Amino acid sequence: MGSPVPGGTDTAPALDLDGTTLTYRELDRAVDRWIERYEPDARGYDASSLPVGEALVCVCAAARRGVPVAVEDPAARPRRSEWPSAAFLLVATSGSTGHPRPLARTAASWYDSFPVFTEITGVTACDRVLLTGPLHATMHLFAALHALWLGACVTDDPAQATVVHAVPSVLREVVTRAPRLRTAIVAGIAADPGALAAARHLRVIEYYGSAEVSLVATREVPAPLRVLPAVQVRIRDGLLHVRSPYTVLGAPDWFCVGDLAELGDAGELRVHGRGEAVINVGGTTVVAEEVERVLGGIDGVVAAVVIGSPHAVFGEIVTAAVQLNGTEIEEVRRRARGLLTKEAMPRRWVPVPDMPTTAAGKIARGRLKDLLL
Repeated sequence: MGSPVPGGTDTAPALDLDGTTLTYRELDRAVDRWIERYEPDARGYDASSLPVGEALVCVCAAARRGVPVAVEDPAARPRRSEWPSAAFLLVATSGSTGHPRPLARTAASWYDSFPVFTEITGVTACDRVLLTGPLHATMHLFAALHALWLGACVTDDPAQATVVHAVPSVLREVVTRAPRLRTAIVAGIAADPGALAAARHLRVIEYYGSAEVSLVATREVPAPLRVLPAVQVRIRDGLLHVRSPYTVLGAPDWFCVGDLAELGDAGELRVHGRGEAVINVGGTTVVAEEVERVLGGIDGVVAAVVIGSPHAVFGEIVTAAVQLNGTEIEEVRRRARGLLTKEAMPRRWVPVPDMPTTAAGKIARGRLKDLLL
């Protein structure tokens, strides 16, 4: 199944969750008790409906016993037709653009990336790593298993955390409650100017990837994204394709991530956003996520989502849904005019009290589009 979990020293804290702390010795015993108490069924273990602490004990027990373990959203479980014999983790995509898709991966597909991830992030065994979402969101499960592999402490207490894994919208809020933070690890969606401003006193590491291919590229802000040494990328018809040892089971040799991207002359990777989020305004291509990043940097904009709306003359126009705090929509529109091209400028503005999100904290673009169109 790969490297053993957990990996810390006996007396060091391993889990600090819901007010209860387990050392690595106590976690080791809890894993042994789990194996003694629970027999896996034909599919292995299922940690999907367990509290975070118990779920991590279950995942560690599966790794030790050499059986698969499901870590899925109990409210939206994907339909599975098979369980690959080599599988360790049964997980799913976030469903931010539609329904979650079932995935299966080996232990090595994550564990093999942990050394380079450690070098990039600078996380150490002395850190307390804050989880900001459920384990069935793969970025949080990856964060927890990396912390345990390293011998760090997984916590849900912002006041004690020194490292946080978060999507940008969550990062903005959590930094106000986490005075000991030194490093923020951002994933799920590109960091917007507002999130970077909130974390300007921290070392910010951003990584790009997906549930299917895991880590692809990383950067320390403000440097550009660089592809990981073990990963190969190429651009076909504007879309990013990845060949990697970190992909899920059953993925093609070259996996199309679905994002529009460019490779720079110096090897930097520029990701523009989902290909399906491209808006054709009178023959001009507008990338929704690029507009969202601009709007997200305007004071008073908590979150922004841009979609294309049908138009009789232009084919499509840009519609912006914005969540505001302390500003008026007219002021946001005025400032946006000075930052966006005529084609990218939203013609329709829809203030929303809250953005629909996935369990991981990513904006559920598909659900929002259904509401607006």
